[in-house]
Amino acid sequence: MRCLLIEDDLHTADLIREGLHEAGHQVEVCHSGTDGVERANGELWDLIVLDRMLPGGVDGLEILATLRSRDDRTPVLVLSALSSLDERIRGLRSGGDDYLTKPFALDELLARIEALARRASPRIEPELLSVGDLTLDPRTRRVFRDNLPIPLQPREYLLLEYLMRHQDEVVTRKMLLAAVWGYHFDPETNVIDVQMSRLRNKIDKDNTQPLIRTVRGVGFTLGMRSQDSSDG
Repeated sequence: MRCLLIEDDLHTADLIREGLHEAGHQVEVCHSGTDGVERANGELWDLIVLDRMLPGGVDGLEILATLRSRDDRTPVLVLSALSSLDERIRGLRSGGDDYLTKPFALDELLARIEALARRASPRIEPELLSVGDLTLDPRTRRVFRDNLPIPLQPREYLLLEYLMRHQDEVVTRKMLLAAVWGYHFDPETNVIDVQMSRLRNKIDKDNTQPLIRTVRGVGFTLGMRSQDSSDG
């Protein structure tokens, strides 16, 4: 399996990484919440091992909530020194598939990971997403308009995929921040507008039918509508 390990303690991270490698898995490690949320949301994983308490201002359960809000069903094993019944229940109800308290035995961790792998349903290959002459292949992350390839940066791709999965819906900035950036609050920056401008230049440039539109004071929408209905 391709596993993402988000763990700030270097000794614990090395122990888990070596154990997973010996069991035949590929492992990528992040040591902070900010790096973890970037990798968790930006790539496809077969399993995530997630520490509860992380540096970087991002709690492990916030990362978990972001994944589940995107309907990402990647199995997640939560690790935590918080061992009370209430905390274990909280971790599971937040979307965790299993909860293991520290300290733990490596053999138990590997056994729980194997159990999660057995329970995980086979990954269904996603179908092409299309809006007009714009197509997106979630499997290969390739995007075409009028059969011409459009190279996108990772964040631009995630932004476009979210818009296409919510075709003709008005998507708010808060929704985009949570789904694409992993923020459940407004960081008071123009990051969305900057990325949206870049995406528009790639998607709608030189096309008579613009697909991405601004809904003033609310957010954005993507779809096939007449230009008369566009307000930006």
